[in-house]
Amino acid sequence: MTTLPPRIVRALDQFHATRPWDHNAHYHRWILRRLPRRFNRALDVGSGSGVLAGLLASRAGAVDGIDIDPTIVDRARELTDPAAPVSFTVGDALKDVPPAPYDVITCVATIHHMPFSDALACFRRRLASGGTLIVVGVYRPQARSDHLIDAVAVPANVTMAWIKNKGRKAPRPASMTASTRPATMTFADIVRDARQALPGARLHRRLFWRYTLVWHRH
Repeated sequence: MTTLPPRIVRALDQFHATRPWDHNAHYHRWILRRLPRRFNRALDVGSGSGVLAGLLASRAGAVDGIDIDPTIVDRARELTDPAAPVSFTVGDALKDVPPAPYDVITCVATIHHMPFSDALACFRRRLASGGTLIVVGVYRPQARSDHLIDAVAVPANVTMAWIKNKGRKAPRPASMTASTRPATMTFADIVRDARQALPGARLHRRLFWRYTLVWHRH
């Protein structure tokens, strides 16, 4: 986040503690708008409480969700409609996912917990011809433009927190509950490595300390 005086940081922390909202779930509808209306198989890496996997299931014949945290996987199984074509696995996404090709692979706020280039290579191998990979990730701000986007994100974050919590009596559960690990790669690093692994990948910095990567396998 952009550097602010400690007094303002404390005030923002107090504000968001009483009005939390899910920055990752904010991008779920954005993801869906970039996918076909119907597809056969989907994989959600770092599936958390299963919110995105459930949304993918409204379009897919089958969805596999994988997360390394057994507690959140149990929670996902409890929250997901038993009739939905979704299965959840506890495991390492680079080792434990079935090798069969997927038409869609999504990975939200998870790839910075993995070796980045290895993860992209793994996703590429598992993506079917004509398939789509979408990553929503976090990066370490370094460039001046990064800090400018951070500066815009601060008031936008307050506005979204107010809107999303207006009239709500209790906070909505987060789609992911794993401990947060700071990003170590800058956006420039991510772009360089992603374009080496996935020629033609489209990457953009986004609000709320996120970037997006979209790649179609031809």
